[in-house]
Amino acid sequence: MNNRHNVFISYHHANDENYKNEFERLFSGVYDILETKAVNDGDISPYAGTEATRQKIRDEFIRSASVTVVLIGSETWKRKHVDWEISSSIRDTKLNSRTGLLGIILPTYPRNNAFEYNHCTVPPRLYDNIECDFAKIYNWSDNPQEVQNWIHEAFNRRKQIPPNNSGDMFGQNRSNNSWC
Repeated sequence: MNNRHNVFISYHHANDENYKNEFERLFSGVYDILETKAVNDGDISPYAGTEATRQKIRDEFIRSASVTVVLIGSETWKRKHVDWEISSSIRDTKLNSRTGLLGIILPTYPRNNAFEYNHCTVPPRLYDNIECDFAKIYNWSDNPQEVQNWIHEAFNRRKQIPPNNSGDMFGQNRSNNSWC
């Protein structure tokens, strides 16, 4: 069985670009277990309207993905584009089928215990889908077999469990310390 997947990476560009690059270097490059795609700075005009931006994300960046990986750093939950990418990923439309979804907590995520996280400081739409068992959350790993298993499990769940996409879309980036 071939467990190689096309993966869309959602992340906080200003804070977590290095981890996105390391994820791609390890898993697309060194271990060659997946293909990756992400929206990079300059890919979408900052003057594009909200709906045009959401549509471009879905049609040009997520369309070929089978799984979306959300890299979770200290402020990822605050980003409107992360929220839009998750929402677009889990929508099943005529042109684009839904992707699997998982979160990976980065070493930069603030916490005292590596086995716990504050659900109020992970993207709310991701958390809604962890709660309904559509998505799972893991700690950063550079183990290719482990990461490949996570991605393949998310791929399998995408058709078995309905996602929760009911939360309000972010209209803008958030600035508070948590969403709940």
